[in-house]
Amino acid sequence: MKTAIITAKSSLNHNTGSGHPESISRVTSIINKLKKNKKLIWKSPTSFEKDIIKKAHSSSYIDNIENAFPQKGLVFLDGDTVVSPGSKDATFDAVGSIITAIDGVENNEFNAAHCVTRPPGHHAEKSKAMGFCVINNIGVAANYLISKYKYKRVAVLDWDCHFGNGTYDILRSNEKVFFSSLHQYPYYPGGGTEHEKGDHNNALNIPLPAGTNSKEYFDAYEHMLKRLKEFRPEFILMSAGFDAHEDDPLCQLNLKSRDYYEITRRVLEITKQFCNGKVVSILEGGYDLNALADSANEHVNALIEFG
Repeated sequence: MKTAIITAKSSLNHNTGSGHPESISRVTSIINKLKKNKKLIWKSPTSFEKDIIKKAHSSSYIDNIENAFPQKGLVFLDGDTVVSPGSKDATFDAVGSIITAIDGVENNEFNAAHCVTRPPGHHAEKSKAMGFCVINNIGVAANYLISKYKYKRVAVLDWDCHFGNGTYDILRSNEKVFFSSLHQYPYYPGGGTEHEKGDHNNALNIPLPAGTNSKEYFDAYEHMLKRLKEFRPEFILMSAGFDAHEDDPLCQLNLKSRDYYEITRRVLEITKQFCNGKVVSILEGGYDLNALADSANEHVNALIEFG
């Protein structure tokens, strides 16, 4: 099936400083790997109305963020979220990428898309930057699907190693969204217990202990797939973090690169009858460059075959 990669050159200008794990090399490693695949469509983000972001974040937060990017040097938005002069364009182009991806799917330009952008987004809450994240791209996207395209059942699946606290914060009260996160627990950023079910029983958090292997992961994953099938999603959004890989330095789960093909395939196979393969994913975590590139490639291969 036709699959697009949406990426922005501005991602390469988001400087987080020497030694920071959320580095420019994360994007270049994935792009260099995916460029070998001649089946992919490559696109850059288009402009969008900034008011779209305010459906996910408070107006005061967005106003503050607009003014937070420095003219020179580095600024810390929280203990580990760093921005530089090039970060403003990168941040808003990441949002533009997922909006462009959704519009492309809706206009039948392609069936599925993966956004290779940074900074990531799933830790950014309604009024707070954290965990390398400034704008919650996936939260903006879910609201965009509902407001622009009038979807009534949007699934947001987060398989980053860390709980998508920001996405949960933004979407927990939206009964048109089913949110599910599989993540290491207890671990950064805290939260994400099975008792956090959303305001309309519209969330399924699956905390996993350090050391979880592939078989144990997929046993837990089946619980998410069951709920997802019951929800009957019309569109699927994926927070595609690849840091649950066994080689990742910031996580203690033990997935292999090939598992990301299976994570993607299983979702698309059981939901195709509901959403006709409409799926958009966006890069979140993943900090071992070889594991990141290989895992992203497996994910994209599954999008091509099943999207």
